[in-house]
Amino acid sequence: MSKFVKLLVGTLLFTAFSLCAHQQKTSISTVLFNPRTNNIEIMHRFRVHDAEHAAKEIFGKDADMIDSESTQKQFSNYVNERFSLFDSQQQPIELKVVGHELEGNFFWVYQETTQPTKLENLTIRHDALRDLWPEQVNTINVEGKGKLQTLTFADSVELLEVSLKQH
Repeated sequence: MSKFVKLLVGTLLFTAFSLCAHQQKTSISTVLFNPRTNNIEIMHRFRVHDAEHAAKEIFGKDADMIDSESTQKQFSNYVNERFSLFDSQQQPIELKVVGHELEGNFFWVYQETTQPTKLENLTIRHDALRDLWPEQVNTINVEGKGKLQTLTFADSVELLEVSLKQH
């Protein structure tokens, strides 16, 4: 193989790897049962790069996740509309928007609600960015009620449930 072909193949592989490294299409959320406040606190973490691409697609080419508080608020509202908790009787649990922040390479969205008194299980829906990208994977860690439980929203999964019964 000539040096030119090797260089070309190497450049193409590096470019492909770089593109894949930037577009993770994953998010991590935590649903925390806080015994100190008796609240359920929800923290969603998105990569800024993914949020920026999504914002431009959803809100228009002028959307700017880095420098525009308006775009950040729009994205936060978008996430809040696509994340839901349901109690043991499959009734929606009303979530309060706490805020959002840009921190390094991540964009955070915060929600909370008062813990229902009798909650044996919790059903969760997390569709953020999944309406844009079918390959988007949203992972949720449920903490503070027994052992850590992890849910993964991928492919066509719409609702997942965790048991909160103390053993």
